[in-house]
Amino acid sequence: MATTTSHGVLMDRVYRHQRHVYDATRKYYLLGRDAMIEGLNPPAGGTVLEIGCGTGRNLVKSAQRYPDAAFHGIDISTAMLETAGRSVASAGLTDRVRLAYADASTFEPGKVFQRDSFDRIFISYAVSMIPAWRTVVEQAAESLSTGGELHIVDFGDLSDLPGWSRAALYKWLEWYHVTPRGDLFGQSAEIAAARGMSVRESRLYRGFAWISVIENRAFDAAVTAPRAVAA
Repeated sequence: MATTTSHGVLMDRVYRHQRHVYDATRKYYLLGRDAMIEGLNPPAGGTVLEIGCGTGRNLVKSAQRYPDAAFHGIDISTAMLETAGRSVASAGLTDRVRLAYADASTFEPGKVFQRDSFDRIFISYAVSMIPAWRTVVEQAAESLSTGGELHIVDFGDLSDLPGWSRAALYKWLEWYHVTPRGDLFGQSAEIAAARGMSVRESRLYRGFAWISVIENRAFDAAVTAPRAVAA
């Protein structure tokens, strides 16, 4: 509980003022979010959860893109949730988007949203800010409905960018308590394999952004390695 509280306090401190300009400034480097949203494609009447919903930007865009689905969002920052609530209300989506305060690493969807599984779950640029991020991904995978998908977009390894550019970006991200997860694909593959699920990988913008998709479908024994999708 102490860890949950301290991380929530940290996120409130980081975003108390930034949340007001977050969407206007982050669009230049939180790349791949819209590509991830386009790939969600939830079933008609489906349910979608965003872990670490922040300002609500992605939830609003997703709800507008998929009008037949019901959306849910959690965040550990009360400041961000306040902003998300305003964004959802301004978009006229309060009847289709539910928000709740929760720590993603201990989140119990049955208690918070009265449902145990979702057709789609997505995490956008949050695993790089969550200390227990593997636990969060594991629990999210466990919360997928049959046929469900977990979509994760975050910073990649910038492998095709100049070394000085990578070093500068990583140093800048440290100031905001952001740690790119260079083992995201490997960890996702392990989590998927342990549950008989499959995984897809996408590398965007010369490795700047990575998208990992864990699919809760019948395991194909012929697939022995993650499928890479060229960007």
